[in-house]
Amino acid sequence: MSNVFVQQPAIQKLLRDSAGLDVAGGDERFKAIIHRLLENICTLIDDYNVTEEEFWHAVNYLHELGGRQEAALLAAGLGLEHFLDLRQDAIDAAAHRETGTPRTIEGPLYVANAPLAEGYARMDDGADAGEVMWLHGEVKDTEGRPVANAIVDIWHANTLGNYSFFDPGQSEYNLRRRIRTGADGRYSVRSIMPSGYGCPPDGPTQKLLDRLGRHGNRPAHIHFFVSAPGHNI
Repeated sequence: MSNVFVQQPAIQKLLRDSAGLDVAGGDERFKAIIHRLLENICTLIDDYNVTEEEFWHAVNYLHELGGRQEAALLAAGLGLEHFLDLRQDAIDAAAHRETGTPRTIEGPLYVANAPLAEGYARMDDGADAGEVMWLHGEVKDTEGRPVANAIVDIWHANTLGNYSFFDPGQSEYNLRRRIRTGADGRYSVRSIMPSGYGCPPDGPTQKLLDRLGRHGNRPAHIHFFVSAPGHNI
């Protein structure tokens, strides 16, 4: 069959009814989004002749994805989070907004309100005998001037590739700190070298990546959020 089938009046009525387009009340933008989503799904089913068995397998996969709390992981793994960054960069460029350091994916493991230090912090709790790592830098505005009172939020995995809060074996806020810059815009931290990690090998995200012929590994890396009063950073 072709997607002409989806355009038949009976199918279009079903999609409009399902999205509540002809019902008073509700959020009109949300209705339009759901209508587009339903139409795209139905078109995909028709274009690729998706069987009922395959459809219900996909539904059950979503159950598994939620049960393992991997929805955000899959969004990053499929490039959707990076797409949002690229799109926002393009919007900023079209508006001639200076953005400084380019965006990159955040990942699903950020935890807000890490301990705040002035200028310098030690991030590890000393329980992990990893290689000592020193990080230091300077926050600047788009004119190259140092930014005082910027908050540099830093977090990373331990030597096993695990993050505090998601790993019960680590202390609270281990390897997570916020540092406020001084008048010179500088910050520094002592921590330990993180390890790379992969998606849980038995989880739904890795199952999907396997079907795509892709690995689910990330090299060792360190996350940064930077914010400052009066600045878009």
